[in-house]
Amino acid sequence: MNEWIDFGSYLRERFGGRRVQKITLSAGFTCPTRDGTHGRGGCTYCNVKSFSPAFAIRQKSVSEQLREGIAFFSHKYPDMEYIAYFQSYTNTYGEVEECIRKYEEALAYPSVVGLIIGTRPDCMPDELLSYLSDLAKRHFVIVEYGVESTLDRTLERVQRGHSWATSVATIERTHRAGIIVGAHLILGLPGESREEQLAHADRLSALPITTLKIHQLQIIKGTIMAAEYLEDPSDYHLYTEEEYIELCLDFLERLRPDIVIERFVSQSPMELLLAPRWGWKNYQFTEKIRSGLRARQALANSSTKQ
Repeated sequence: MNEWIDFGSYLRERFGGRRVQKITLSAGFTCPTRDGTHGRGGCTYCNVKSFSPAFAIRQKSVSEQLREGIAFFSHKYPDMEYIAYFQSYTNTYGEVEECIRKYEEALAYPSVVGLIIGTRPDCMPDELLSYLSDLAKRHFVIVEYGVESTLDRTLERVQRGHSWATSVATIERTHRAGIIVGAHLILGLPGESREEQLAHADRLSALPITTLKIHQLQIIKGTIMAAEYLEDPSDYHLYTEEEYIELCLDFLERLRPDIVIERFVSQSPMELLLAPRWGWKNYQFTEKIRSGLRARQALANSSTKQ
């Protein structure tokens, strides 16, 4: 296959070549696996500190977080525009009026041109979906669902609190509402074989998603999974950098080619990371995946000529 569509290229096309940057926000919501609705303690792999920048502090207002986040980027690119990215926890899990107020606050902030809302597939009420459907007619809006796995046994094991069927139904429902849909997937969850992980690509390709985030399983200190791993690591295969590159290459070959890939890896803060402790940077993974695709294409072309 040729190179994938990266998220930066997708945004440049959508915004006519203008420079656009995501600003990560915390809306102060919780999750149904933390507040007792579906359980307590959250998903077994989750420590929210591992993906929240310092300026996304729950006690600060949306506007305060945007001001600090924009200040971080604007000195280098004064003409930058911004997408408010509600990332931490479940950003549709609250009173509908409160959710709408925070989205509207973000969109009212100068230079903010759209929203990305991270949430769970079991946390999209009809009333909020109707609002977002109308909003998407006037603004750039992506709803990004944490799918994490397409296998119910895995979802149960990591305490997701929803099924694959729920993910499918909610993604299709959101797409019908005219909203851009993103998905998030973790490769390497315990108990999943390599072939089962590759089969996620087949199932996701059958859904009306526009964007996809992939990253490797990371064992984060202070999580339920970290305690499980330290007690018995036998059901975990933590990829080396080289193994993970090959996995991503095989995954891409099975993924629908028009799906925009936002990322392949995630790098949690080293002070929180138990394993795997890789040495490569994100851009190095991207370049190695590009090189691998070119090598495979060259081999395929050579075989065809013979």
